[in-house]
This record gives sequence, C-alpha cells and structure tokens, in this order.
Amino acid sequence: MRSLRDSRALWNRNALDLRSEEIIAQILDRGEIWAWRELYRLAGEDAELRRRIRRVVERVPLACGHFWLAALANLGEVVDVGMALPEEQGT
Repeated sequence: MRSLRDSRALWNRNALDLRSEEIIAQILDRGEIWAWRELYRLAGEDAELRRRIRRVVERVPLACGHFWLAALANLGEVVDVGMALPEEQGT
C-alpha cells in the first residue's frame, strides 16, 4: 500500500502531518485517486480528521468539494451536501 507521504500533492512538503489543514487541502485538491482513497480510509478511523477535512472543504475552493462532503456524510459526519462552497478562480 502506498503512503500518503508519496503523493505528488505534497511536492513542497518534507513531512506528512494530517493535523495541518493546509496539507489536507493539498491532498484534496492535487492528490491522486489512491491518495484520496487512503485519506478516506484514515478519516473513517479518525473523527477529528473528518472534522478537519470538513473545515477545509467548507473554506477552500476545491474542484471536488461536494464529492468530499458526500464522502464525509458516508462516514457518518453531519454535513449539508447541498451547501454553497467556495468556487475556484476561473470557474
């Protein structure tokens, strides 16, 4: 199994720290599908990680924000999957 440390999304990082919302945002926005799967798996085991992911999705313009809200809802988080999310520049 690949480690999130190997994700190309972390090209400018020396370490993986999922307590950092900035690192989570990089994975959500630029990560590979395998990295998303690993983040989802970890979030399934960690309620605090799920809350951090939700905060990122609600505040950072991401291409797949509603996808992540649905994924969090599937993990048991209470989210509004129809909420307005920040939009990416140029969309």
